[in-house]
Amino acid sequence: MTIHRINPSRRWSDATIFNGTAYFVEVPESDLKADIKGQVAQVLEQAEQSLATVDSNKSRMLSVTIYLTDFANFDALNEVWDEWFPEGCGPSRACVKAELANPEYLVEMAFVVAAGERFQP
Repeated sequence: MTIHRINPSRRWSDATIFNGTAYFVEVPESDLKADIKGQVAQVLEQAEQSLATVDSNKSRMLSVTIYLTDFANFDALNEVWDEWFPEGCGPSRACVKAELANPEYLVEMAFVVAAGERFQP
């Protein structure tokens, strides 16, 4: 089976698709001075773009691993998260406290989604 890599480089690809499942990671890119709500909103907006790239949408999300630098931000994360997802479409989810590569990141998310028809085996 074919492995599709979106914008591959030596270090990473923007997304990787195998056997109809897409994998991608998002970190805040536009405003690292934003508070947790702003950074989560950025990550989810970028995720929408990645979903479109793999011919998918948030209703086809399978799993998300969320990395937070501070669990004091958990409730604020959930406020933005709950507004973003349609009712009944929440994926399986894990939330982990972690030190992230850039100290200005408050959140990072790893997504697993069902890719669209053009990426199906």
